[in-house]
Formats: sequence, C-alpha cells, structure tokens
Amino acid sequence: MKQFYGMSQRGNLDEALSGLRNPEFIMLLSNNNQFEAHVKALEQRFPGVPSIGCIGMCYQLGVVENGVGVIAFSDGVTAAAGVLEEVSTMPVKYIQRMERDMQAVGGSGGDTVCIDFCAGNDACVLTTIHTVLRKRGVSLVGGTGGEGRVSANGRVYADAVAYGLVRNRGGRVKTYKENIYHQMGDYRFIASDTDRANYILGALNGKPAKQVYKSILHVTDEEILTRTFQNPFGKINGDDTCIISIKEVHGNALACFRQVNDSDVLILLELGDYQAITRNTIQQIQREFPRRSAVFSVNCLFRYKLFSERNYMQTYLREMGALGCHAGFVGYGEHYNNRFVNQSMTCAVFE
Repeated sequence: MKQFYGMSQRGNLDEALSGLRNPEFIMLLSNNNQFEAHVKALEQRFPGVPSIGCIGMCYQLGVVENGVGVIAFSDGVTAAAGVLEEVSTMPVKYIQRMERDMQAVGGSGGDTVCIDFCAGNDACVLTTIHTVLRKRGVSLVGGTGGEGRVSANGRVYADAVAYGLVRNRGGRVKTYKENIYHQMGDYRFIASDTDRANYILGALNGKPAKQVYKSILHVTDEEILTRTFQNPFGKINGDDTCIISIKEVHGNALACFRQVNDSDVLILLELGDYQAITRNTIQQIQREFPRRSAVFSVNCLFRYKLFSERNYMQTYLREMGALGCHAGFVGYGEHYNNRFVNQSMTCAVFE
C-alpha cells in the first residue's frame, strides 16, 4: 500500500489534492469555516471512495493549523467508512452499520485497523465500537475533532463518530500508544463528588480537588491550566495508565478533558524525558516493522503545545519522518482501542 499526504496552509483543497491518484481511503482534516465546502468538494472529486473527516490540525514535516490536509491510502487497501450518530445519547443504535462494514472489509487484527474521528462522548463511543472490533481482534486509533462535527462519505454530521475500517492487503498493521509521563511520588487519590456528564472532579481523598492539586505543586489558580502540561492526573487501567488533563478550574473543583467517576483511583504524573521516550518509540517501530508503507498518528493538542513551547515540535516531526510516510492530526483527545486518553500519541503502522 501507499500513503499520500497533501496540504494547503491557505485552505485550498485543490492544492492539497494535487498528485493524488486512485485513492482507496481518504481522511480530510479541515478548518471550521471551510469544512462543509471541503467535504462536498472532496466527494465530487472522488465519488464513492470511502472517506472520513473532521475539523483539526494536520502534520507531516510541518503543522497546518488553519488550512486543509488530506491523508489517503491506495494501492493495496480494502476500506469502508461509516458513521454512528447520536453519540451523546445512544451510539449503539447504529452499530449494525459498522457490523456490515466489518463484514464487507473482512480481515483480522493482524492486517486491519479502525480509524475514527469523534465529536464527543468518547468513552461511551469507544466502548460501543469495541463490541464490533473485539470479535476480530481489530485495533483502533483515532481522536476527537473540533467544533462538534465530523464527516463520512461526503456528508457532514453533528453528534457523531466517523469511522474507517482499513485492511492492508500487503502486510501487517499494528497500533502503538506513547506516554511521556510517569508517576510522581507515591500520591494516590480516591475521586469523589464527580459530575460524569461534565467531566468534573470535585474531591480527592475527601478534600477539594483544586486545593489538593495546588498544595502539592505550589501553584496558583491561574497556573493550574499550564501546569497540567507537566503534571496531569493518571488513572490506572490494568498495566496501563490513562492520562487525564485538566481543562479548567470549576470553583473548588477541576474540570477535565476525560470523564472521572466516583471511587476512581488516581495518581499524579510528571513529565519524563520526552525526547528519549519518542526516540524509543521510533526505534521500537523500526525493529518491529523493518518495511513500512505508512504511519498514521494522532498527537494531543497539549503535546503539540508542550513541544512547541520547548521548540521540539519540528524536531519531533523530523524524527518521526525517518519512519518513511508519516502523517497525522492533532486531536482534542486520543483513542487507543477502547480507551480514551489525553496528552498521548497513538498511531497505526502499516507494513
């Protein structure tokens, strides 16, 4: 298979599509003002080709913040794209769509991956999608787009998740997740006074969450939102840690980018040697996939901000570029199988 990446900083879709021939699956990353027009124009240009899209930034060797980018697969891919609607209330209502598409694409965990762009309620959406994917052992990589809209096969949807099922007829597919944080000290907290619908974390070990965070890290209310780049929370999930970013201060509580439930056990995380960690991820992929035809990744907005503030983003993209055809988008939350995480990188590697 082959991966194509095209972009226009000016939002010119024709420019982004220049050189694309016979795509078998297309991903569109656009800006808020031009999204609907780009979705319509893309379908006219490549009618019937499975496609998904969302509002967000994309990258290869540089980042496109407010233009348009296209990532496409061709030459050896079997794909289907679809949408689950009403994700805020009942995404399972539409699950038969995905079951039919999975049947049509075929494949298994060794050669097939699901890529999704979501408009919200991510944890529930991933649990729903996993009911289909787990039957074949298929992994998932994706993320949250902006402005509550996604697209699938030339149509724009609100309150939905767009998915693409991609089978690599020429080799393997494997997914990876990268965590640049580790546990800080021996802090362990029991969450309480949570508001699941609004992702509010009210108390930690019975004390107001804001005060606990401030007292440990010696920060002001204003500094909390930038300190989460260095010290997010973590939720233990088996042998893995799901990162939980702080979105804003909510009275004496903290609003997060990921749902926290009463009685969840949380830890405090701190930033590790991110440059060494990213190099280790690249080396692992190179060992496990000596021949690579595509690498599609999702990087968190907070990782993008952290790397940019530390003048590392361009270096990071250049080092990822050593893998060959690497491209991706900046999400507001990252998906890895049935897990919704923050401040992470997830990717799918195609042989």
